[in-house]
Amino acid sequence: MAIDIVFETHSTSVDNERGVASGWAHSRLSEIGREQAGALGARRRDDGIEAVFSSDLRRAVETAQIAFTGSAVPLFLDWRLRECDYGLETEGPVSRHHAERCQHIDVPYPNGESWTEAVLRAGRFLDDLPLRWDGCRVLLIGHVATRWALDHLIDEVSLTDLCASDFAWREGWEYRLG
Repeated sequence: MAIDIVFETHSTSVDNERGVASGWAHSRLSEIGREQAGALGARRRDDGIEAVFSSDLRRAVETAQIAFTGSAVPLFLDWRLRECDYGLETEGPVSRHHAERCQHIDVPYPNGESWTEAVLRAGRFLDDLPLRWDGCRVLLIGHVATRWALDHLIDEVSLTDLCASDFAWREGWEYRLG
């Protein structure tokens, strides 16, 4: 069997609006982000989703809670779906992160992790998913690192290509695991 995975990024956070790369720091959703999370729920509540898995970082948790509050769909938090750990670069300017991220495909950020390590961390989550959710349609709410893990490990896109491309937001990505 296989698992159908729908991926959605967390909604717009206060840090996003400030141009700050949050990494593992917790940032709350902005007013616009809360509206986006409501729209995510309207889009996905009746989409055949059997479980929602979210990063445990505040901006992702808030997105999931707003989108699925009152729904019978179970929500699970998992630290392995977190953004890349930028270490000492956490909460630095997004413009600098985008300019320098390709330097950290294999080389960890100071006191943090590399993109390869972040992708492999999310890959361990994917390895565990079939234990309970084989044959199901699930939703993941995460970050750039989460989507890169799906693109790299399922669609076999190189991290070099992912790093060189822009992360353009859209209403979900779909993958098939297995």
